[in-house]
Amino acid sequence: MDVKEWYMEYKIHKNRPGLLGDIASLMGMLDINIVTINGVEDRTRGMLLQTNDEEKIDLMGKMLKKVDNITITALRPPKLVDILAVRHGRYIERDSDDRKTFRFTRDELGLLVDFLGEVFKRDGNHVIGLRGMPRVGKTESIIAGSVCANKRWTFVSSTLLRQTVRSQLSEDEMTPNNVFIIDGIVSTIRSNEKHHSLLQDIMAMPSTKVIEHPDIFIRESEYTYNHFDYIIELRNSPDEEINYDSFTYTSEPF
Repeated sequence: MDVKEWYMEYKIHKNRPGLLGDIASLMGMLDINIVTINGVEDRTRGMLLQTNDEEKIDLMGKMLKKVDNITITALRPPKLVDILAVRHGRYIERDSDDRKTFRFTRDELGLLVDFLGEVFKRDGNHVIGLRGMPRVGKTESIIAGSVCANKRWTFVSSTLLRQTVRSQLSEDEMTPNNVFIIDGIVSTIRSNEKHHSLLQDIMAMPSTKVIEHPDIFIRESEYTYNHFDYIIELRNSPDEEINYDSFTYTSEPF
């Protein structure tokens, strides 16, 4: 049987000496390997496990339910948020109503870059919206995530250094292995027909697209919220409001 990964999380009620050793010994007897282990939030521990026998995972879960000092809170194939929680020791904040929205602050850029890197490694079509005020670190995080994923990044539109509005890309740029960076304001309000045609071609490609200012992009284009797989919000502080009142809009060509 193929070796599969599992994520296990448990809440500690009484952190007695030897508790982790007992749990690890049980896994060892069942031939379940501990790949990564870390504390996750307050008095919670997360583990990434490997085994080639799903029945052993079920058996271990039933046995650990009888341990008074802990409560199993998760035992499942790992999600992206589980992998990152074990790496960084905390869960990414998610919107309670909109589960595709993830929130970060500027002091969590390392976690955000890791999150983006894991998404960028995946093949196929992925559309990511990135909300945030100017100079909060949006574009820099996308580039760093591309480096982590060993992917090339291509600016389709941007204001990072100067106004960038591409009307065509070279053959080696038009590849699904690239991460395409799109400024939602520039591409919808400050562009021309040639750029819009290029944008449609890129959006139809089985590739990763990261769109800054997704709300403006949705409002000013034919694309909808349903086209997005993830919405990321990046703030300087948790209470910062993301609004577009301070943005300058213009339809003049560049």
